[in-house]
Amino acid sequence: MKPLLTEIDHVAIAVNDLDAAIAWYEEVFGAIVVHREVVESDGVSEALIKVADSYIQLLTPTRPDSPVAKYLEKKGEGLHHVGYRVNDCEAALASVKAYGGRLIDEAPRPGSRGTMVAFVHPKTSFGTLIELVQDSH
Repeated sequence: MKPLLTEIDHVAIAVNDLDAAIAWYEEVFGAIVVHREVVESDGVSEALIKVADSYIQLLTPTRPDSPVAKYLEKKGEGLHHVGYRVNDCEAALASVKAYGGRLIDEAPRPGSRGTMVAFVHPKTSFGTLIELVQDSH
């Protein structure tokens, strides 16, 4: 079987104060935010910091009912999920489903940066929330 995961797209960190987190990464590591976006469908505001060919994605909720808001309330700040690049998000979802895995998204949907994304439930993937990211450019 040809590998479906091609690269790590991003490591997502949930934070309470996006500006404070950005400032910390800038001051401590000289990091530069290369993209900011509000993803209304997920109820988050994100900032992407480029690290080699991947990103650190800093996330903060924009509404109290968003999954990230619930995560922060339950677990506090920290690692939220890992995003893996795939060439075909539908094929990756089908593979998870074929092995009896739980999906959060049954089909790919629009993500930030013009990507298509889908999430795999952490109970399927050894406690880690996985985001599959297909670049549609």
